[in-house]
Amino acid sequence: MADDDIDFQTVESGASSTYPMQCSALRKNGHVVLKGRPCKIVEMSTSKTGKHGHAKVNMVGIDIFTNKKYEDMCPSTHNMDVPAIKRLDYQLINIDNSYMSLLADNGDVREDLRVPENDIGKEIEAKFGAGEEFTVTVLSAMGEECAVATKVLPK
Repeated sequence: MADDDIDFQTVESGASSTYPMQCSALRKNGHVVLKGRPCKIVEMSTSKTGKHGHAKVNMVGIDIFTNKKYEDMCPSTHNMDVPAIKRLDYQLINIDNSYMSLLADNGDVREDLRVPENDIGKEIEAKFGAGEEFTVTVLSAMGEECAVATKVLPK
């Protein structure tokens, strides 16, 4: 029979964190997975078909979480993974031990996200210290999350 003491804390939807797209359909300022990292495409160039008949696409991408630069080359007819990216705005309530307390639109509060250790993190701490009311934009892709921007709330 069924066990009644099984408790599921988190449940995944079963959806993949990436989806395939033909290399030739990718565009600059779009997103792609390079070397296993979600990246924003900053440069793209296509070489002519060679003697084996495939045009190659050379891509340069910046990691959306670490700002590290990645390059890759792929035949234009092959598929590449594109990360499923979610962008949410939260209102900052508090910062405690470098963890942010964030209020979602539906009233839920989450306290599991650290203040990033970059310029955005410094901006968040400075605005919070000055007593400003603002939202924090959180980007999530491939199981990672990071605060990437702030926006002042209209009065």
